Amino acid sequence: NAILKLAPERSSGWIYRAYSLRRVKGVMAAWMSLLPAAEKFPGEWLVCFNLSCYSCQLGNLDNARNWLRQAFDTGDRAKMKALALEEADLKPLADEIKNL
Repeated sequence: NAILKLAPERSSGWIYRAYSLRRVKGVMAAWMSLLPAAEKFPGEWLVCFNLSCYSCQLGNLDNARNWLRQAFDTGDRAKMKALALEEADLKPLADEIKNL
């Protein structure tokens, strides 16, 4: 929260807050806290990637696919695929990711 207050224009504050909330309050809290950052930072692949991870863990695979697609569109596709295949949160989509 301190980083977010000091530098709200940096996506890292939003991302770090979501990481922390996930550990303390759960995936839904992290997802809800990071969602506004998607509109604020539309070109930030990590925001989309993390929203995909959170959506997947919440059981909303369609939403997870959409966020992952946005991450792929805003980031380096080869790096995105490698990262997504290593990400435990995205295991339910692993077969689909392999075909991207």
